[in-house]
Amino acid sequence: MRSVHLPRNFEELWTVLGNEPDAALYAGGTDFLVKMRSGLEAPECLICLERVEELIGVRDEGEEVFIAAATTHSRLLETTLIQREFPVLAQALAVLGSPPIRHMGTIGGNIVTASPAGDTLPPLYALKAEVEIRSADGERRAPIGDFIQGPGMAALEKGEVVTGVRLGKNARWNVQHYEKVGRRKAQACSVASMAALMEVSDSGVIQAVRLAWGSVGPTVVTSAEVEEALCGEKLCPDTLRRAAALVEKTVSPISDVRAGAEYRKTLAGALLLRLNDYANVPVTEA
Repeated sequence: MRSVHLPRNFEELWTVLGNEPDAALYAGGTDFLVKMRSGLEAPECLICLERVEELIGVRDEGEEVFIAAATTHSRLLETTLIQREFPVLAQALAVLGSPPIRHMGTIGGNIVTASPAGDTLPPLYALKAEVEIRSADGERRAPIGDFIQGPGMAALEKGEVVTGVRLGKNARWNVQHYEKVGRRKAQACSVASMAALMEVSDSGVIQAVRLAWGSVGPTVVTSAEVEEALCGEKLCPDTLRRAAALVEKTVSPISDVRAGAEYRKTLAGALLLRLNDYANVPVTEA
């Protein structure tokens, strides 16, 4: 018979983990409990993190924002600070799963699950998020691109817990956009997705850009080559079309039940072309 523990703070958590080092940890359980039901996971001991006080909430820490790992997607969507500073993340949260999933699922769970189709991951890569990790012995941070190592693979050692994610504020991004394509319009796992941050001048020139694609590789895909090709260029269909050709060469999707690899490559480039419609940056004549 499985045992289930519900620690209320870090002190209780470290005590339980010390006694049950092989326990499986979860918060909302929207992915983990499905795996248990299907027989893919069969732990003897469970630790639910949803009541650990230190793992819930959003803190404004001046130049950066800390999002605690067990904060639900719906709570983040309702947080004015997230909407104001990181609209690209808010856009991704708004299309993640269904309302019940958003009420249960947590940002820490989305990170640790490490699915290339996870909706919050492309925005977190584009925002250069740092994952905060703790154990009873101390704390460390890791860039999200180093923490996520492959599908379902995260750089988490036994006894460690993801406690949150840190995002740096940056007012330069006057274009923030997230979009995904699924097999239906709602409650769909993405066939391809893209997060974009851009600084566009009043004359329409791209001065800085960060891009990240989901569902088109074993992890979220970024490309310095594509970003460099856009910088210094006018934001227009011709510029985006040239860059989209590079995107199709950069991504490495697979074929699965949702879509074929070639279709995903085409989508990855097409999502970049859509930025011309969504930028909405006032442009003055040179």
